[in-house]
Amino acid sequence: MGTRRFDPAGPLRGTVTPPADKSISHRAALLGAMTADPVTIRNYLRSDDTDSTLKAIQSLGAGVEGTEAELVIRGVGLHTAFETTGGLLDVGNAGTLMRMLPGWLAGQPGGAWTLDGDASIRARPVDRVAEPLRLMGATVEAREGRFPPLTVHGAELMGLEHELPVASAQVKSCLLIAGMLAEGQTAVTEPRPSRDHTERMLSGARAPFVREGRTARISQVDELELDDVVVPGDASSAAFLVAAACLVPRSRVVIADVGLNWTRTGFLRIAQRMGAVLLGDLEEVGTVADAEPTGEIDVAAAPLVGTVVEADEVPLAIDELPLVALLGCFADGETAVRGASELRHKESDRIAGVVDGLRALGADIEGTADGFAVRGGGGLRGGSLEARGDHRLAMLGAVAGLASEEGVEVVGVEAASVSYPTFERDLAALRK
Repeated sequence: MGTRRFDPAGPLRGTVTPPADKSISHRAALLGAMTADPVTIRNYLRSDDTDSTLKAIQSLGAGVEGTEAELVIRGVGLHTAFETTGGLLDVGNAGTLMRMLPGWLAGQPGGAWTLDGDASIRARPVDRVAEPLRLMGATVEAREGRFPPLTVHGAELMGLEHELPVASAQVKSCLLIAGMLAEGQTAVTEPRPSRDHTERMLSGARAPFVREGRTARISQVDELELDDVVVPGDASSAAFLVAAACLVPRSRVVIADVGLNWTRTGFLRIAQRMGAVLLGDLEEVGTVADAEPTGEIDVAAAPLVGTVVEADEVPLAIDELPLVALLGCFADGETAVRGASELRHKESDRIAGVVDGLRALGADIEGTADGFAVRGGGGLRGGSLEARGDHRLAMLGAVAGLASEEGVEVVGVEAASVSYPTFERDLAALRK
């Protein structure tokens, strides 16, 4: 396990292009594997998680050629006799793959596959995928009824109306994929909006798909047609650079070629509310579109004030909520996040990881069942933060070190490679 020290920084300056979007890369590869014609993906993210997706579709018979600059997926078709009709699929640490791939496998009668991964993935529940797939006609088995390994037996599926108890882009995507294979129509309704990359890609692929408010509907389709995909920079990865620029005095950083989809920029809107000087052509909230907007974000350090993040904001900032806690340490007043119990089921229990990690650095922070509260204004002293195998906690510790008084040692810093392989290099380039 690697340990790296991140010392306090002077002003951060420069322009950085974040790595390709992880969520969109996963979806482009998976949907590309479901097409009969080759699909070219430009700017595909090559990371531990997204490589797991490529290996999985190759195990199912798809061809993968080229590099991240121009990757070609030669798919096997939506309804297919896979080269293998069973066996083990290793998802590594990729929660997106674990939750989305079963939707495709469930609609392949006669096949049976077991999805498994590392120790972290085995602790992440999959019952919210398993149960609705069972209702559609598949046989799905999970350890203790809700944890991986997850075994999916394909079947003739029937379309259903699904009401999700918790907004989840991964569960929604799984059920929409299954809906393309199911007789009749499948509808997925969320209690509040979540990431809509799958919906945009399906619309662009000319699938029989419509959106009605928080409900997405899809009908059975014989073939999926997906045009070439250009993956924008990852807004969730960029958020760590944004937070660093907000916190280190006299900083001015430009984030270039980043995705500005409104379902991914919840953290930026929260940071603006806290006083961050942040300029960018963010997509208007509620926009329905097929394309993924891309642009730049210009961020400068500024005094911050506390805020409250309520449950309706959580799905659109779920991966960046640890950064809200970090900003709260330096903000005037109290910062609280509520309705975020989903954080307890990420790569680690992120509520516990954030609270324990920041408290060890000197934060005045308390955890709750579904979030945390930070009493700010004092900043952070510094110390040591354990990443717990979680890429976002590793990057949180690094950014905290730059803004701290004494610096931070991040234990397990290599976890950042899951989503942002060049994170340390990009952060170092801004320290001029």
